[in-house]
Amino acid sequence: MLDQGFLPRQILGKQAQDIKERLKNLPENMEKGNHSTVTKFFLSGLTDQPELQLPLFLLFLGIYLLTVLGNLGMIILILLSSHLHTPMYFFLSSLSFIDLCQSTVITPKMLVNFVMEKNEISYPECITQLCFFVIFVVSECFMLAAMAYDRYVAICSPLLYSSIMSQHKCFSLVLGVYIIGIVCASAHVGCIFRVDFCRFDVINHYFCDLISILKLSCSNIFVNELVILIFSLINTIFPTLTILISYTFIIISILRIKSTEGRSKAFSTCSSHISAVAVFFGSAAFMYLKPSSSSSIDEGKICSIFYTIFVPMLNPLIYSLRNKDVNIALKKIIERRSFF
Repeated sequence: MLDQGFLPRQILGKQAQDIKERLKNLPENMEKGNHSTVTKFFLSGLTDQPELQLPLFLLFLGIYLLTVLGNLGMIILILLSSHLHTPMYFFLSSLSFIDLCQSTVITPKMLVNFVMEKNEISYPECITQLCFFVIFVVSECFMLAAMAYDRYVAICSPLLYSSIMSQHKCFSLVLGVYIIGIVCASAHVGCIFRVDFCRFDVINHYFCDLISILKLSCSNIFVNELVILIFSLINTIFPTLTILISYTFIIISILRIKSTEGRSKAFSTCSSHISAVAVFFGSAAFMYLKPSSSSSIDEGKICSIFYTIFVPMLNPLIYSLRNKDVNIALKKIIERRSFF
């Protein structure tokens, strides 16, 4: 069945050659002013080598299945385990939901493109994918910041933790995270609608990335670039400052703990979050804040794989493998199911 689903080498080779010709003719088309009403785009994908299509399909299919199982399992586990009904795990379940949705926005379409003769995506589908991608990426930035604030309150003000991180406060923080994501997505998509596109319609990426779409524009995109810069700085600086300030106070509080066991226990509650923050913000900042160059888009493909595909898979693994409460809850669920 797989042999029938995948294209012969010569078809994929022809497709790759066609994409290269389109890329080569981009400056010529733009200089002549060839404008048209765009109804669909073509995604160049990760590679133009036919022999890599099947291995990459299987690789990313496995990653996506792990992502779905890991994040969905984390959400269900937190819902079913009463002792995990705390602010920390409420934020963790929200993070798992964001990771699940973000991966679902990107990966299934990419998998389909590995087995299709033409990697087409309609204009409405492309804009929809872009919109939800921005919502969930921005939401993840601020969700990680909210989780850092939660750890700060838990370690620096443990006696006031229940009153400060009330159910209403947690719900408000999560709602605010999604509102910020929606506002950012609305701004970017709104600016896209003012852009005219050339007949050149190949997006040099494996999904409808904002920067890659703007590369196809025949009109002035100064406003779009300004909006990207402003929101990229806001979505990077504010969460990063929140995380850095929170962990500065956390480290100070941990150093004041006299017992080694107490320090180790306090630090263990933050280690998973620190790992997730480092991977996500590192790859995202490199992608959107680096200076543009001729190879920036190709480098961006590799970098964006980390925060669009690998990070959603790694987060539930990081939090489950390094978290005793999650492991205990999982064992109880398994034992309960075995008993029945």
